[in-house]
Amino acid sequence: MVQLMRIKCDRCVLRRWNPSDLESLVENANNYYIAINMRDLFPYPYTFEDGKNWLEVTANEEKNCFLAIIVNNKAVGGIGLTLGVDIERISAELGYWLGEKYWGEGITSSAIKGIINYGFNELGLERIFAKPLEHNTASRRVLEKNGFKLEGIMKKSVIKCGNIHNQALYARIK
Repeated sequence: MVQLMRIKCDRCVLRRWNPSDLESLVENANNYYIAINMRDLFPYPYTFEDGKNWLEVTANEEKNCFLAIIVNNKAVGGIGLTLGVDIERISAELGYWLGEKYWGEGITSSAIKGIINYGFNELGLERIFAKPLEHNTASRRVLEKNGFKLEGIMKKSVIKCGNIHNQALYARIK
């Protein structure tokens, strides 16, 4: 199991999800504008049942690092590393979301910086990558601010809401 208690960042704290985060999780995750840029596993509408399921998943995780983004003692978003296996065990995929009322405050950038440092320095990763939808310019910008380089556009690689989209492949090397 990935051992992690908390990461102090400039604008937030990253820590494991707690059952007490349920109300704030649902309040911030239940947003169409977040869900349209996430994998289908991130539902919309986001219900209390969805939140309970997520808290169960993160309580039982064994090899991945899914953390709450905490601002003013409230869980306002999530960030995580999905660790590679076998020959890809030196890499991890980065994923993140933040409640809309916290956008534009540098919180996501701060959280990314914290988890990247953790991934490289504590988990021994050599490469961390992310695959935002090509049209998600805000997500692409925050990756670039954190030293990620565009490796390419993955043409017609995903389907979301019945539409086929490109993904932008970004990576940061240790």
